[in-house]
Amino acid sequence: MTRRLALGSACALFALTTAAAAHAQDTTPASPAAEVDDSALQEITVTAERREANLRDVPISVGVVAGAQLREFQQAGEDILALSGRVPGLYAETTTGRIFPRFYIRGLGNIDFYLGASQPVSIVQDEVVLEHVVLKSNPVFDVAQVEVLRGPQGSLFGRNTTAGIIKFDTIKPSNVFSGRGQVSVGEYGTVNADVGIGGPIAGDKLSARFSALVQHREDWVDNSYTGPSADGTPRPLEQAMGGFDDRNLRVQLLGTPSEAVRLLLSGHYRDYVGTSTLFRRAALTRGSNDVSGVVRDQVRYDEAMNNPQAYETYGGSLNASFDVGGLTLTSITAYESASGYSRGDTDGGAAADFPVGGVANGFGQSQGNLRDLDQWTQEVRLADNQGRFKWQVGGLYFDSRDTTDFYQRAFFLTTAARNPNNWVRLRNVNTSWAAFGQASFDVTDALTITAGGRITEDRKRTRLLKTADTAAGVVTYRGRTDVELDATEPSWDVSALYRIDDQVSLYARVARGFRGPTIQGRSAVFNSDFTTADSETILSWEAGAKSSLFDNRLRLNATGFYYTVSDIQLNGNDSDGNGVLFNADKAKVYGVEVEVDARPVRNLSLTAGFSALHSEIQDDRVFAQVCALNGRVVCNVGDPTITVATAFGPAVFAQIDGNPLPNAPRWNLNLAARYDVPLAGGDRFFVSTDWNVQGYTSFVLYKSDEFTSNGNFEGGARIGYALPGDAFEFSVFARNITNEKNLKGVIENFMAAVVNEPRVIGVSLAGRF
Repeated sequence: MTRRLALGSACALFALTTAAAAHAQDTTPASPAAEVDDSALQEITVTAERREANLRDVPISVGVVAGAQLREFQQAGEDILALSGRVPGLYAETTTGRIFPRFYIRGLGNIDFYLGASQPVSIVQDEVVLEHVVLKSNPVFDVAQVEVLRGPQGSLFGRNTTAGIIKFDTIKPSNVFSGRGQVSVGEYGTVNADVGIGGPIAGDKLSARFSALVQHREDWVDNSYTGPSADGTPRPLEQAMGGFDDRNLRVQLLGTPSEAVRLLLSGHYRDYVGTSTLFRRAALTRGSNDVSGVVRDQVRYDEAMNNPQAYETYGGSLNASFDVGGLTLTSITAYESASGYSRGDTDGGAAADFPVGGVANGFGQSQGNLRDLDQWTQEVRLADNQGRFKWQVGGLYFDSRDTTDFYQRAFFLTTAARNPNNWVRLRNVNTSWAAFGQASFDVTDALTITAGGRITEDRKRTRLLKTADTAAGVVTYRGRTDVELDATEPSWDVSALYRIDDQVSLYARVARGFRGPTIQGRSAVFNSDFTTADSETILSWEAGAKSSLFDNRLRLNATGFYYTVSDIQLNGNDSDGNGVLFNADKAKVYGVEVEVDARPVRNLSLTAGFSALHSEIQDDRVFAQVCALNGRVVCNVGDPTITVATAFGPAVFAQIDGNPLPNAPRWNLNLAARYDVPLAGGDRFFVSTDWNVQGYTSFVLYKSDEFTSNGNFEGGARIGYALPGDAFEFSVFARNITNEKNLKGVIENFMAAVVNEPRVIGVSLAGRF
């Protein structure tokens, strides 16, 4: 079915681009291309303050990725993680496949893989906050622009965010009939089709836009294991895993019954089937983080049915705005739902390959089931965006409820060791109320002062509906079964923007944000009590400059920042090896971000971004359990350690005081270039390339030689031909062109590695009208 959809999309796009090409040829002016001045950069308009403004006039550190840029990064089937490193200060990763991305801004994020985990980075799509980790994986397609708002953003957006916001704005319906599309085909049977078309359907009162994304890849990883399996996993099996089918549809209707009323109704649907993250056991050796020896297209798994994963999500929103006596009243009502599961061989290899005393050692598999998720949000705001004094006030209600099951290995066994009760069911409820406001005043034509505030009540409750019992049904759990936490905290920000002239602006901002208390209930499957973490708060200071120089041929933006997170929420393991939440006293972070766009000569575009970061956990009372298997530490730990006696034997903990935050690269550099060669009639030949290089990054809380990366890099390239106005474009592309093997994640006790995607070479057809 996916192949038919992809073929249909390709045929539709071919027809679209052929018609567009013909139209472009008919309307191309006779003047030579050399008379067209494309040497200046286009101005960037953002909505970081819930109103349109030039990027240079916004007192916030905002990184912008155009929709065309994002589609280029994703043309080999990449998901939302393709943004990682493309914006200074933004990093993203996953150890749970395409349905569980984890984001970090300026080093602040959450490494917890729990399905109910709270994240300090908020995702906002078309003004709707997506809080649950599965919703955050919703694909972005037919996108107009991506904005990354760095630092606390509590005054205007979402719920509680200490790190920042990634905001996706899709292309909206209009009264002009238009369409765009891109279909790429590459190695491993990869297909990526991203299309959108829309226009008026009832005069100038009603318009619509239909958007679709189809991503497909064939299974390309073999399971070469031939030994016994305790759960009946098919093996050996060629092309057993690694593929995916991700099908998405969005429909938008825009009604404008009068000049004072605007109604945007949007609905979307996702059907995803794929493979969860592939761990490679013993890919890391003691004292080394080298993964060059990993064989990408082969694993040896004895359990977990070759890591299946499947999710379905859908939702909709009504964004209504009304002009009321010069003021704008906006109401956004939204609903999101998701369900699905992910199963994985968590030890990353066949236990028979790793005997201890002649006995197979290291079995592990688990499955998380999101049985149902319902998220409701209602936002109302009133704004006056005219004149020297601009203001907006509003309120937000957030309600998320989910039922989640966690299954452990004994549940899946087909041997006498099977335990049908080796699973738990949790019910999570998160509600939040907030009132917010912001005001900006132009003190002079050059100086603008902005201040905003929010008061938020955040309440969470987790109930254990089913315990993990013995095979005979005996309850052995002795922990809590119902935990409720709540907190009410203020968030605020104050900023000043000074325009030196039409080309250069300076700004400074101080902001406070908070993330509500968090409950971790998953460890109940191991008969361990719930763990909790109190609210964390952040105080952030930043100052920067934004400029458009040399007749808008050079855009240079730079920011320096410093922040302190008090009671920072961290995730580690307890003395029994179970995942736990805990608070550390604080973390201090400082750094810089620089973004450059340049047109040094006609037809040459250059883009560069750089971020440098120093992060440090400050609490000499907190420890994190280190890598251990069979009572033996299996990696080199660089921190002072202590040994604690447990029911399972001695456990070793490292003091993490002074260590960097996990998944917080010390520096990151991204570079991109494009050169166009004008041809007769306005056609052009082009070549482009983009590269990302990442500095030292630790994946865990403690210092180690193995669980770090340093110097990871990936590059892409594209060469093609285009008609005027990009009405038609054909290109050949390569992603991860050097086929680099980069360490992206780890399972510590099994010295298992997660590596990046392989090189994909393909062709792409795109067009618009």
